[in-house]
Amino acid sequence: MHMRNKACFLAALCLLLPASGALFAIEERTLTFSGEEIWGMADHRSGLSRADMVRPVPVLLLSSARAFAPGHGLTADLVLSFDEGDPSRFRDAAGRYRVSAGPLLEAVDRRLARSGEGAAFFSGGSPAAAAASFQGRLPGGQAAGAALVVEPQSPSALFAANNSVRDFALEFWLHPLAMENGEQILQWIAMRPGQSALAGAGFQRIAVTSSRNRLDWSFSGFFSSPDRARSIDVAFSGVTPLVPRTWSHHLVRFDADTGMIEYLVNGRPEAIVYATSTGREGGEVYTPLIGEGGSFVLGGAFSGIMDEFRISGGLAQDAVPRRYPLAGGRIETRAIDLGAGQNRVLALEASGGSARGSSSVGEFRRGGDFRFADYSEMQFFVRASNNPFRWDSPWVPVTPGQRVPGYVVGRYVQIAVDFYPCARGEATPFLEELSVVFLRDEPPLPPSRLAAVPMDGAVRLSWRHSPNPHTQGYLVFFGTADDEFFGEGSSLGPSPISVGMRNEVVIEGLQNGSLYFFRVAAYSHRGAGHLLDESLTHHVGEFSNEARARPLRGR
Repeated sequence: MHMRNKACFLAALCLLLPASGALFAIEERTLTFSGEEIWGMADHRSGLSRADMVRPVPVLLLSSARAFAPGHGLTADLVLSFDEGDPSRFRDAAGRYRVSAGPLLEAVDRRLARSGEGAAFFSGGSPAAAAASFQGRLPGGQAAGAALVVEPQSPSALFAANNSVRDFALEFWLHPLAMENGEQILQWIAMRPGQSALAGAGFQRIAVTSSRNRLDWSFSGFFSSPDRARSIDVAFSGVTPLVPRTWSHHLVRFDADTGMIEYLVNGRPEAIVYATSTGREGGEVYTPLIGEGGSFVLGGAFSGIMDEFRISGGLAQDAVPRRYPLAGGRIETRAIDLGAGQNRVLALEASGGSARGSSSVGEFRRGGDFRFADYSEMQFFVRASNNPFRWDSPWVPVTPGQRVPGYVVGRYVQIAVDFYPCARGEATPFLEELSVVFLRDEPPLPPSRLAAVPMDGAVRLSWRHSPNPHTQGYLVFFGTADDEFFGEGSSLGPSPISVGMRNEVVIEGLQNGSLYFFRVAAYSHRGAGHLLDESLTHHVGEFSNEARARPLRGR
């Protein structure tokens, strides 16, 4: 954080003292925070992350990390985000599967990832390795080469042994390097359950391989009849060729009510088949029955990047997950202390822009309306209070570089920024720097050399004026106990008494023989009546020295 002080006296802002007609200075100040500092001082943030590669300094932008949002009957079964940064730390976020990375598997950072902080890079692209990928598994479920082995470790996992599965969805993002024929993206192998009762006893298998720049899917012995006496094989392929070095989203979902298996690429249906006795809609539905000792092998013979591999229980409704959620994100700073006094927020200043991915900047600007050509945008809000734990004032929308509408006044200020992606969810706004410009109205310094002279039923007080040029008057506090200034009964009213700009006053109506204690404080707003209104007491400066006097008859 750095502070630029700009002393703006009469030439910048002049305020008229109501009593004397004199003019005094108010100091304009600016507090500036970098994106990294805003991140660290957040009281609340959601849907955002900090990035180091968009600009030379860290910025704030929407997080592309895809949170699994339950809904539409979905249950997170397997969630591999690959955001851990190290293949040895890849984990199933749902906690149902054990993950083991081969020694040649690598991780890439957010610059190459589709979502979040990272992705998995596979370099086992030799087509000849496809047949050996499952046999390449090491004892104890460990992965060989560049593969990733995923095994159920909880009975609640959909692919745990002997589970009967109904609706499910399997999806992932793929970024192939060359997409050669025979590259193996995914393989699942298990022993068929009750194989003695099934025709063609042996392995149960799911395989996803490349052919003619498309993905071929095959389910062998995976779907079983309702009586579990028979199984069928199902196979299908994509239609649209996949472009090397380009991200594509693949989703397969199974509807247990109809037996329909739908394959979508980038949200577009590529194939629809039926796991039924007739192979068409309306036949007897076959559903998955999971065999013994099953495990997934990801990227056993694939060259490229994979991200956000997920399995869910239920039918996935979002056919193409967006890079950034359309709901956007928000950050709210903690209470920023502008210093003692009644400070008025004049404006917010900001710099930022829009970005696609994590490093490509679309637009950049300082101040003004942060709505960009791709329809991503940021909205700014501010509010102020004299209590950092209570915000009675509403959020005020602000355009950076323009005057804050109305009066936003207080010792503490809080700033909020809403981030919204472009209409397709592929671009995010980013915030690089944020400043708050305010008028600093500090309480005046206390008067000095307060003296009290006792009189008959009265006390004469005198003091030296406060050195502050913007002092507008003085409050006299009195009472009959040390530091307890709740005196009453004087001819000028109860404590505290506003005496204007005088520096000498006689307080009458006091009790002879009682010891009175006095202090005086300067204030920077016009004194009117008994000045205990909260909006004014925050402009009252510190007490002067204490003076004591005992009124006595006959003096």
